[in-house]
Amino acid sequence: MGQFSAAQLRLAASGLAIIAAGFAAAAQAQAPVTPAPAKGDEQTIIVTGFRTSLAAALNEKRASAAAIDTIKAEDVGKFPDSNLAESMQRVPGIALARGDGGEGKNISVRGLGPGFTRVRLNGMEGTAQTGSSDIYGAGNTGRSFDFNVFPTEIFSELAVRKTPSADVEEGSLGATVDLKAPHPLDFHKTFVATVSAKGVWNEVSKKLDPRFSVLLSKQNEEGTFGVLATASYSHRNIREVGYSAVNILPTYVNGGFCSPIGYAPQNPATNAAKGTDAANCSTGNPRTGSTAAYNLIQSMTGPSGQAGGGVFLPRIPRYLNSRQDAERMGGSLALQWKPDDNTEIVFDALFSRYKVTRWDNYIDALSFARNASNNGQPMTSVVDLSVKPNGSLLYGLFNGVDLRSESLRDKFTTTFGQANLNIHHKFTDHLTMDIMAGYSRSIFDNPERLTVNLDAIDTPGYSIDFRGGGSIPVMKYGIDVANPANFNYAPGRADGTVLGNFNTRNWKVTTDNYTFEANSTYEFNDAFKIKGGLQYRQSAFKNRVLGVAPANQATTALPAGASVADFTYQITGLNNLLIPGALPSFLATDIDKWKQTVGFNNFTFCGVECGNGSPEVREEEKSAFLMGQFNLPDTLPIPIRGDVGVRFVNTTQHTVGYIPTNAAAGSAYPTVAIPAIVDRSYSDWLPSANLVLEFTPHLLGRLSAAKVMSRPELGVLPSGGSVNAVTRTATIGNPYLDPIRASTYDAALEWYFRPGSLLSVAYFHKDISTYIQSVSSLVPYNTLGLPNSLLTAAGTQPTDLFTVTRSVNTKGGPLNGFEVNLQLPFTFLRGFAKDFGLLANYTHVSSKVNYVLQSSGGAATLSTTANLVNMSPDTASGTLYYENRKFSIRGTINYRGPFIRQIPSGANDSDILGNSATTFVDASFSYNLMKDIKFTIEGQNLTDEHNTLYIDSGRQDPLFNTRIGRTITVGVNAKF
Repeated sequence: MGQFSAAQLRLAASGLAIIAAGFAAAAQAQAPVTPAPAKGDEQTIIVTGFRTSLAAALNEKRASAAAIDTIKAEDVGKFPDSNLAESMQRVPGIALARGDGGEGKNISVRGLGPGFTRVRLNGMEGTAQTGSSDIYGAGNTGRSFDFNVFPTEIFSELAVRKTPSADVEEGSLGATVDLKAPHPLDFHKTFVATVSAKGVWNEVSKKLDPRFSVLLSKQNEEGTFGVLATASYSHRNIREVGYSAVNILPTYVNGGFCSPIGYAPQNPATNAAKGTDAANCSTGNPRTGSTAAYNLIQSMTGPSGQAGGGVFLPRIPRYLNSRQDAERMGGSLALQWKPDDNTEIVFDALFSRYKVTRWDNYIDALSFARNASNNGQPMTSVVDLSVKPNGSLLYGLFNGVDLRSESLRDKFTTTFGQANLNIHHKFTDHLTMDIMAGYSRSIFDNPERLTVNLDAIDTPGYSIDFRGGGSIPVMKYGIDVANPANFNYAPGRADGTVLGNFNTRNWKVTTDNYTFEANSTYEFNDAFKIKGGLQYRQSAFKNRVLGVAPANQATTALPAGASVADFTYQITGLNNLLIPGALPSFLATDIDKWKQTVGFNNFTFCGVECGNGSPEVREEEKSAFLMGQFNLPDTLPIPIRGDVGVRFVNTTQHTVGYIPTNAAAGSAYPTVAIPAIVDRSYSDWLPSANLVLEFTPHLLGRLSAAKVMSRPELGVLPSGGSVNAVTRTATIGNPYLDPIRASTYDAALEWYFRPGSLLSVAYFHKDISTYIQSVSSLVPYNTLGLPNSLLTAAGTQPTDLFTVTRSVNTKGGPLNGFEVNLQLPFTFLRGFAKDFGLLANYTHVSSKVNYVLQSSGGAATLSTTANLVNMSPDTASGTLYYENRKFSIRGTINYRGPFIRQIPSGANDSDILGNSATTFVDASFSYNLMKDIKFTIEGQNLTDEHNTLYIDSGRQDPLFNTRIGRTITVGVNAKF
């Protein structure tokens, strides 16, 4: 099947049988174990605690033909963790990716990142995106699912399907995650009500925030019809402090530094317009550099052979202070009618709204990000310098540094709504049919992402010092960066000096998903059934981008009598919250006061008419599948059950992109955007098989093989592109991207050696034949075919080099790994010890992918071999719990090894952007005050773990380090 030969499958089966023999001897010696309940019996389980929810999930895993791990609610309306993604850390093979504020955002499964994981809500594929800070991508507009959009209280079950079946729609290389909301007939009571109230406190924000939820369920007396509704609300004030370098660049990229007086050759060259001569780096900025420090730079040859290019400096070294005001609300509604044993109709509706206002404030040393056209790094003198042998900066003292107070306010709301209808009917004892129709809409509305910059030009005495160790430097600024008199907000000078500016964006992404499917099953006998079905899905993606009209883009002089002090305030506390050497305070812009001062509310926004395109993608999938399911316990020496099938899918794409170009004569705008439309289609045959070998009643072997595919992110498909003249970057779309395709193979042994217990080991292999990579090239702007009018407001020149990024198909590579899982309640012990239990898992993954670092004319000029992006070679999780009828306590430790976040292709001379290893420790305690009232305490990040990013696998230069602090949640749950 696919790329797996019969010999390979026989070899794997033989290996399983040999390993199984040892397990079987031990398994046969155990006391009889209660067999897994039938499907009908599972529905009668009453989940009343953590231990019972674990046992129920284990029964589902045991009965399934595919490899599935499940997390169930501990009690009515009580999911075991405050965040869905954080719950999944306990599942073997899953690694959590955290976003702003340290909250779990999305997941990687068996080394494959969030874009390879599909998420279904009540059986229908869902899309959910949120915004974020720039270091985390500034916002997700693709297929990746952001779990922090949803409150946990509206779901009762989470299942992770790691191996595919023909009846599960395609699109995943990693896993399919199913989130299920509760239904009214799931309960054994005709009326159920639960209420939860919590207070959340964080040691960095110093705020106490509310969190509430309610669930109501009512059945009729006959138990044939029911209505269930849930609602949840939470409000968080989050603060995060840290250090950011934005990027690490060799000194040659921005033209080196200002040479000392008398040094030959002189840099920069004499330029009367900029005031550069033998004594001055620029107007009013004397050459004060040290010859010894400058010689050190010049003596180091860059990795790409550039003389004087081998010192690696932070592009924009800065302290950061980030605050979030986050409001999350959600709810579900379920109507369930089951008039008899043959018919069931369920209507589900989900709603969630995640509303955030984020303030990011930085104090930047900006010269290292500027070239001579903006009077940047070449106009900066090096007074003192210490460098590591590998070229990384250890200490630097500089004069003539441009400083910046950068203040961003980002307002965004993610709104998700879904409604779907499921009908199940059994026509005869042999024939059943299932029909599902659904619609969902995800709206990411970002009406304001506004940054105001205040500049202090050519300041003396700036220093950055890593000599104390760690990844957060001590920075001194040479001036009082809390004093508004030291900063400017005014039009730039004719020589290219920037004296403050602003940039903004109005952004809205809407994704509509439609699904209709009809499946039927014919059961010939207890041993064999055949299943087939048809499905139609459509995703309509619209990305509306508005920018400030060109007439309003330039920085204007402040009104008469106004000053920077009129719209600024102080950020304080970094020296106490971050490191002792950090700033006690620095200047920040009050966005509302700035708007009032400069009259920003009168500015005009524009779209296509001034070069800002609003790309669209309409994607349709028409699929059909046929699958046989079998259970052959009496016909073979080893009973076998499972499924074998094939899925066919045809994908059609309609993309509309926009290309900025010069406007026609007489237009009010210098540029317009013209549409570029592309239509294409492709088809895939996707065979799959899942086999379960029952070596003994308690020892199972699993084999799975399949062909799988994952489609490109929607946002990178439209033609056209965007340009950022300030950062000198451009992004170009590619509507001709093929999906990522792979052949997968899994083998596992599962030993259910006691009730509620499991010891398992699994091996997985994925042969990824095609991959999609974002490749960057460093090229002059005037070679892009875009109008020079896009550069006017930024003071950037057409000859400046731009980093141009485009997604392309590249070769993939193999991925291999194994996972070990233990679930063990200590019921074999006596006394209080029998109430303990342990969950533990470990996963190791290896991969080999060839990445393009630089390209020219479409051909790779520099490449590297590395792990898959977002893949941690090692992940592990352990939970020790104690639970009796009165109280429950548990502690969890989650380790995620280092992983690659991005391959920074382009002229950076760095091979990877990585995330350091993290270990998070959480704990929870609950006490039953009375039968149906429970007191709870939860603690997250008890060891005060930081998240640290670095660049380059060899140098590992610090790129980003933030502190989120410990979080304590106290609450009460009541059930009626």
